[in-house]
Amino acid sequence: MDKLVYTAATGLRAHMAAQAAIANNMANASTTGFRADRVVFDRIILSDGTSALSARQPTGEEVKDIDRTQGAIQQTGRPLDVALSDVDSWIAVQAADGSEAYTRRGDLTVNASGTLETGDGFLVMGEGGGPITLPPYSQLSIGGDGTISIQAQGDTAPPAPIDKIKLVSAKGSETVKGLDNLMRVRGGGALPANLDAKLASGALESSNVNMTQALVDMIENQRSYEVQANLLKEARTMDESSASVMRLPG
Repeated sequence: MDKLVYTAATGLRAHMAAQAAIANNMANASTTGFRADRVVFDRIILSDGTSALSARQPTGEEVKDIDRTQGAIQQTGRPLDVALSDVDSWIAVQAADGSEAYTRRGDLTVNASGTLETGDGFLVMGEGGGPITLPPYSQLSIGGDGTISIQAQGDTAPPAPIDKIKLVSAKGSETVKGLDNLMRVRGGGALPANLDAKLASGALESSNVNMTQALVDMIENQRSYEVQANLLKEARTMDESSASVMRLPG
């Protein structure tokens, strides 16, 4: 009885968390460069370090990784829009805590202080290790290797390179996605610049969330939740039946 209750209760909690992850994927189906979370269910073995405790077998869920498949590329013609062409390439940005993190979001803008940032407000890092600041310009272009060239206001000379967006590759590195939708190196640290990474200017990569699959996942998860809830009801019924057997006739 004890094992059944623990298994069902932890299963309910895991499915509620999975439902939240699926709902988050669906909510970001139209977010530029968003990578869907992948939820994995597993059985947790409680152990005191010497042997498994067989009395309880809770289940758990964990967002183990993200779906790293490429999203659809849409042409926009906007000079500050960029889309990465390699599934393992990422744009380096400065996270809210000042650390270096990575995103696929390429709808770049220039804020009021002249600093380049992503559409969700994270500062874009240059290969020099700091945010990229742009002086007032009349023309701007971003090359396939991330080089930013501008023609300064009032200048008639051809556009000249002023900085380069730091592009990295996550291939071969263990990375993890945070609640801010940014990727980081597990355990800390920064990825080196990848000179082979390429991007396309005037284009955006859409979210890779498959809405049809997300709806199927949500329905299956809901059914699994109902199974766990029914197990709890059965445990209660069995407990009441056992108590009635022990009751002395009046």
